[in-house]
Amino acid sequence: MNPDLKRLEPYPFERLAKLNAGIVPPAGLSPILLSIGEPKHPTPGFITEEVITHLHGLSSYPVTRGRPALRKAIAAWLARRFGLGEGSIDPEQHVLPVNGTREALFAFAQCVIDRTANPVVLMPNPFYQIYEGAALLAGAEPVFLNTTVDTGYLPDFDNIPDAVWSRCQLVYICTPGNPTGAVMDTSALQRLITLADRHDFIIASDECYSEIYLDEAAPPAGLLQAATAMGRDDYRRCLVFHSLSKRSNAPGLRSGFVAGDSRLIGEFLLYRTYHGCAMPPATQAASIRAWEDEAHVIENRALYRKKFRAVIEILDPVLEMTQPPAGFYLWPVTPRDDCEFARDLLALQNVAVLPGSYLSRTAGGINPGQNHVRMALVAPYEDCIEAAGRIKSYLASR
Repeated sequence: MNPDLKRLEPYPFERLAKLNAGIVPPAGLSPILLSIGEPKHPTPGFITEEVITHLHGLSSYPVTRGRPALRKAIAAWLARRFGLGEGSIDPEQHVLPVNGTREALFAFAQCVIDRTANPVVLMPNPFYQIYEGAALLAGAEPVFLNTTVDTGYLPDFDNIPDAVWSRCQLVYICTPGNPTGAVMDTSALQRLITLADRHDFIIASDECYSEIYLDEAAPPAGLLQAATAMGRDDYRRCLVFHSLSKRSNAPGLRSGFVAGDSRLIGEFLLYRTYHGCAMPPATQAASIRAWEDEAHVIENRALYRKKFRAVIEILDPVLEMTQPPAGFYLWPVTPRDDCEFARDLLALQNVAVLPGSYLSRTAGGINPGQNHVRMALVAPYEDCIEAAGRIKSYLASR
């Protein structure tokens, strides 16, 4: 067996299941899950119909690069969304469809890490656990950058020792962040690109929450957008990862893409050709339609804004929290240990949340997720309101 498998930590939901083992919630209260970031808004009907219409394509092997029409749709969307300019993204060089960002974020580290060079991989803390697992199984050491209220819930790249930078091969960022919703602005992204030039590492920007944001007039910036503003049309050392799971409420479609540095795209394509992960034809057809349509995305954002306003109005008097600029999570401070809070909330109110400490590692003497919980406002509006009321009642009873 691969010895690096022993280095993997239990996944947060495995830990949550153990925490909640034996709990029998009140029978009169229906369960409300705020623990898992799985979108529950309806998948647009035109996406579903496109899958059904193209099921006849199952008789042919898909190619790893994806159909030219899909890559063109992705390139056009990137140019529109991030103001990259017509022709700045070449579908033949800069774009690679993937089966959701989760598998791509993991596989990319396996492709680019040189395990013979004592490598480190930097990542935010709290973080999406795929980053850690990808680093470990690539033979690298994860280095956790605490994101706390003092750092604006963003990684602080200015105080990393040169000894760490000298070993750094890959930096994962997540903007908007999971679980905090914090957004790296253009200047912060450009500072990171400058550091990548100086220390010769790759930036993997997980932007799968980029299309869920509070202010319709101020969409979050992206890494390729920041590179373009620096006059870098080759996107050197920069890759972005996007998905239809959150943007289009289609997590079961398993559709996303990687885009950026053409050299890295070429190497990743080679890796994926052997990995055997081509996107099914019907998924490609549905993805083309999804990337070409913005109306359903605007409607999706409006639904999340409505839920955030209502839930925060209920909880703000009893929980310390801030309105995140993007994403669909709340990241409140708990008045007691986060694991006890989550367990008791389920036992007394049948509302499931995820302890923040399960999303973090102890670094610099602290676990930055401790005494926080992640609440995913993915349930229907009425359920989110009901959950907020139950949480308020729970806090009043304690």
